[in-house]
Amino acid sequence: MRRFGTMVVAVMLLAFSASSLPAQEKDADADYEISDPFESFNRTIFDFNIFLDDAIGKPLAEAYTNVLPEAARDSIRNFIRNLNSPVVLANDLLQGEGERANDTLTRFLVNSTLGLGGLFDVAFDMGYSYHSEDFGQTLAVYGVKEGPYLVLPILGPSSMRGATGKAIDTFLNPLTYIASANDGEIWLYGMRGTSAVDFRSRNIETLDQLKRNSLDFYSLIRSIYDQHRRNEILNGKSEK
Repeated sequence: MRRFGTMVVAVMLLAFSASSLPAQEKDADADYEISDPFESFNRTIFDFNIFLDDAIGKPLAEAYTNVLPEAARDSIRNFIRNLNSPVVLANDLLQGEGERANDTLTRFLVNSTLGLGGLFDVAFDMGYSYHSEDFGQTLAVYGVKEGPYLVLPILGPSSMRGATGKAIDTFLNPLTYIASANDGEIWLYGMRGTSAVDFRSRNIETLDQLKRNSLDFYSLIRSIYDQHRRNEILNGKSEK
């Protein structure tokens, strides 16, 4: 537990640093440039990630798609989403999103029971749609600035705020403590790896097309990431 305590202090300091960095005045302000002071380093990591994806990520995703039928892949995604529900619920509550928190809790209860442990998204058929939330979005709601754009090894596009949020989400996830208490970290890493392969499998053609038609793939991915994160923070609402 001492290891967890040390990491909590570290990520909280990182969050404070992110809030102190110069960035756009508002995340909802459409007129700003993406802050990328580490672009040279980011491009190096980006090229490394592309190399890994070409060598391992894409072949695994293609094999995953070829071996498993769509229904099985959907069940795997549903199961992992259900396990991540406590993290989503915690961030819903921290953001004061009562209605979304109710949707998340209902989805978890329904899918954990009627959906056979989350393998089937019964709650969706009942009108409770899935949404994601993370602590990076929560920090944005509380006014923490995004900070510089970052490309993380293997994990890909992020930001100072986003990377901090990923770290804190680890401590919001009950599976972190369950795995630690039972020497089950390997299963936790396996779940995350499977989630990454599943996500990659659903974007094979899209990424191929983007790479094929882009003059600067790095800049395109950076822009797509930025727009996607802004949309997530606004919960799909229009910018004011």
